[in-house]
Amino acid sequence: MMQYTTQEIKVYGIVQGVGFRPTVSRHAACCGIYGYVCNKGPYVQILAQGDEGAVSDFVAKIEKEPPDRAVILKIDAVPVESSVSYDSFEIVESEKETGEIFIPPDIAICEECKRELYDKTDRRYLHPFINCTCCGPRLTILDSLPYDRERTSMKSFEMCPSCRNEYYDPKSRRYDAQPVCCNECGPRVYLIGRPEHDQAAIRYARQVLHDGGIIAVKGIGGFHLCCDAKNASAVERLRRQKNRPAKPFAVMMRDIETVERECLLTKEQRDILCGHQKPILLLEKRKKSSLSRAIAPGNPKVGVMLPYAPIQLLLFDNQDEVNVSDTLVMTSGNTSGAPICREDADAQAELISLCDMVLSHDRDIRMRADDTVMDMFEGREYMIRRSRGYAPLPQFVQSNGEQHIQVIAMGGELKNSFCVGKGDLFYMSPYIGDMEDIRTVEAHRESAARFLDMLEVKPQAAVCDLHPKYNTTVLAEEYKIPIIRVQHHYAHIVSCMAENNYKDPVIGVSFDGTGYGTDHTIWGGELLLADTCSFKRAGHIASFIQIGGDLSAKEGWRIAVSMLYGLYKDETKTLEAVTALGLCTEADAKILIRMYDRKMNAVTSTSAGRLFDAVSAVLGICSHSTFEGEASTALQFAAEAYEKQVPRGERLRWTEDKAIPASAESSDDSGFALQTDRLFAWIVQMRQTGADASALAFAFHEALSEMIAEACVELRRQTKRNTVALSGGVFQNLLLLKLCRSQLQALDFEVLIHHLIPPNDGGLALGQAVVARNIIQNTK
Repeated sequence: MMQYTTQEIKVYGIVQGVGFRPTVSRHAACCGIYGYVCNKGPYVQILAQGDEGAVSDFVAKIEKEPPDRAVILKIDAVPVESSVSYDSFEIVESEKETGEIFIPPDIAICEECKRELYDKTDRRYLHPFINCTCCGPRLTILDSLPYDRERTSMKSFEMCPSCRNEYYDPKSRRYDAQPVCCNECGPRVYLIGRPEHDQAAIRYARQVLHDGGIIAVKGIGGFHLCCDAKNASAVERLRRQKNRPAKPFAVMMRDIETVERECLLTKEQRDILCGHQKPILLLEKRKKSSLSRAIAPGNPKVGVMLPYAPIQLLLFDNQDEVNVSDTLVMTSGNTSGAPICREDADAQAELISLCDMVLSHDRDIRMRADDTVMDMFEGREYMIRRSRGYAPLPQFVQSNGEQHIQVIAMGGELKNSFCVGKGDLFYMSPYIGDMEDIRTVEAHRESAARFLDMLEVKPQAAVCDLHPKYNTTVLAEEYKIPIIRVQHHYAHIVSCMAENNYKDPVIGVSFDGTGYGTDHTIWGGELLLADTCSFKRAGHIASFIQIGGDLSAKEGWRIAVSMLYGLYKDETKTLEAVTALGLCTEADAKILIRMYDRKMNAVTSTSAGRLFDAVSAVLGICSHSTFEGEASTALQFAAEAYEKQVPRGERLRWTEDKAIPASAESSDDSGFALQTDRLFAWIVQMRQTGADASALAFAFHEALSEMIAEACVELRRQTKRNTVALSGGVFQNLLLLKLCRSQLQALDFEVLIHHLIPPNDGGLALGQAVVARNIIQNTK
């Protein structure tokens, strides 16, 4: 005799916007289960009624056979008493409850939709907005949770009878797919300022690309600027229009075969490119690549992505007579410093003057989502910019106390993303941009308000940097709630700890460009003794005088001259070295020396980023940067080329003693200093005697990594800590990361590094939020 039971099943995780309820319904039909499935916001609720064995099989199917894009974190299944006897299984109307919330990220077009897009017998043939339960926009169209059509920007488009039938048919791939639409009832594409729309608009855009023009195109999370990546004149014109002399452009390639033709590709890289997030991935260019050299000048790598929106596929192939390049520049549609454009008004104000035409559509973008950018380190993802496809998936960071503390962290002033903390879950926003621009500040303000509303968070504290004049500090003050200020480099270290869910004290190595120190000087090459509540500065690179304010971050020769004068303490010797190294004119050098002596626009600095810039200038590799990190990455590329060409035993090395000075246990709050000043002096001397620049570039990286390892050994001796966390923007340099990690692991350290949270300021907000959560927890 069959034993009937009723169970309430709660499924937590990424279970909205991924076809979870339709999948549950199909499993129910397969197992003979009656009841219902309902979206509750924080979780999916299922009431399952049937034979005990069937219900058990049903729960197992949910766990083992979820939709491809779902991520199940937890399933709670408990027997319940039910006065209702069900005779069918239904998807019922969503109900909103409070609790942990998981907002679905946008998902790249799936293979099934791609096949339908080019199937002439399919009613969605060449439909620019084709999607299903497994793919399409999610976060970028979402108004509020639970994720249902009436709470998205698709509510403006009433489904036609055919789409409605699919939406309600459990056998359909579009069963309960919220953005479902077709050529009859979906959004429309059109040209701004021209009469063409739908297919005519796409054909016109393709013709402009064929003719060597530049177009702006609205996608899932904003506009892109686009041109033929093989056409040097088009690429160079786009550089002039965007005032972007050298910063690399991303390239969208038609298919994986095109990528293999243009770039070297490992299996792991292929899997990421073809996955459902479709980020921009940094790949090594082939020597015979057909891409214009202007795409990424002086850079051995190029950022590559595959089409993730149907409208992008149609730019490559619209089944018409126009031939379009299989490699297209696809760079963020914005003016320098501004957030990515998302509305027609933005495009008309900022992009019209940069391009020949604008291809737009009438599906509103609720939240901007720029493209995610990542590198690979030792076969795993290494995030550079976390945005579309990854945000706002939460980071779980376990606490030991109260689970309901809520905070909002403003993030960094550059490469900004903010973070909302809710108990043990920390939701990183998509990439916002550089906060020096008032338009980016407004984008931050608007996006943060939307996040707080969707996540049902009323923050107990706003978290920001120590710097009193940052725009992020101003934003924090606007909330009119308690403010917690977290030191920049400490936040980097806690961000790395949080990503690794590591709670014990660490030795933190935080190397980046600029951060405001507790002593009101510029930090950037820091050794910290840290846990997730507090830190102590234990050491740093040798300090120097940084002259020229913001200009010093763009002109590495200024740092080099200042360091030379600090080294020689003599104007004549400094001028001789400046002339020999070709750093600048004698007149410019004298001005800097006067400013140094008079402390005019001069600050004490331990910035590792500026040290890299100075070495790059001294070696004649790059003395002026047109984008952040240009000089230091050029130094890295020169070092990597030398490493490939010269066997280990034949490489130039700095052989001086790198031991930590005896004053290492000084009670001075700043801690000990690494001997980077002596390393700089050696590089200057060797360069003046004719040593190869790339050899010295590698020797600099190797010596710096050895210094870091020696410092960590000393701090382990002092504190018994055996775990090192490596964070900060300088650790985007994979050569330095590799050298440091290998040195430390050889000394039996456990080494924490980033993977899916950026080491740069894009990951800063996570560290800020975790510190604030723990501070509040410990004061209760």
